[in-house]
Amino acid sequence: MTGHDTAGYDAVVPAGGGARRLGGADKPGVRVGGRALLDRVLAACAGARTTVVVAAPRPTARPVTWAREDPPGGGPLAALDAGLRDTTAEHVVVLSADLPFLQERTVDRLLSTLRTSGADGVLLTDPDGRDQPLVAAYRAPRLHEVLALLADRHDGLAGLPLRRLVAELSLTRISDPVASFDCDTWDDIATARARIREHGHVLDEWISAAKDELGIDLDVDTGVLLDLARDAAHGVARPAAPLTTFLVGYAAARAGGGPEAVAEAARKAAALAARWAAESTSDARSSGAAASGTQSSDARSSGAPADVAPDATPDTRPDAAG
Repeated sequence: MTGHDTAGYDAVVPAGGGARRLGGADKPGVRVGGRALLDRVLAACAGARTTVVVAAPRPTARPVTWAREDPPGGGPLAALDAGLRDTTAEHVVVLSADLPFLQERTVDRLLSTLRTSGADGVLLTDPDGRDQPLVAAYRAPRLHEVLALLADRHDGLAGLPLRRLVAELSLTRISDPVASFDCDTWDDIATARARIREHGHVLDEWISAAKDELGIDLDVDTGVLLDLARDAAHGVARPAAPLTTFLVGYAAARAGGGPEAVAEAARKAAALAARWAAESTSDARSSGAAASGTQSSDARSSGAPADVAPDATPDTRPDAAG
């Protein structure tokens, strides 16, 4: 985790909705930026001790525990109750499976706020100020208590709306229009796909997707690697950029991995690229000086101007007077 106050939490991800506004499509499996929406959410709660996904099992980028609401399709409160049964932490984050822009730092913020607020839970609000109870962190004992109360009051949880839960809890609200953006329609999916390809987001999105695909959980200074690639391309040759960054990664892995190993390998490679470029510059200057000196010497011996070739002097031309 990126924060210092978020250890020891569990996560519940309800992912079994019908996606009627998507024509019944498998919404958690819809890809945004090359990754399934569910995998993007799982990456955001990667620090959880246990992550429970309430849905039929499917392949995921990270290991999870699977649960099913009773009855299947019984709605968000039934799904939440089923997921909570497999958790043990005092704090739990509850995240819907259709949040393309949710990041670990948002989960960090929710949990940190919960621990200092004294509230039953902390949830995000959308741009219109509406509560998003499926982008939230809760005190698990209080959730169990309220769900049991609602189940007793309504003879079960199937079909009950989330607002019944919200009405019983003391909640702190955080406005976050980006992280709270969810994908209910194909227009939402198109918007999400377009946003991650914008100049200010595409690199971070690509790095996150690549790390997820390769099973790498490592934070590195991408600026250092980009500077190294630039130096290798300009000081050596363009193909040296990707090859050098690959070698840095390989060297870092052999050294035990971790951000420090990457930084040290990048430092060594950058120093080598600088020496290489310095030698090239020095050689070019020496060659230029030598060529200039030779030309001046020949010109002086022939009496010709320095910018005239020796074989074009007046006394050596075929039509020169004898």
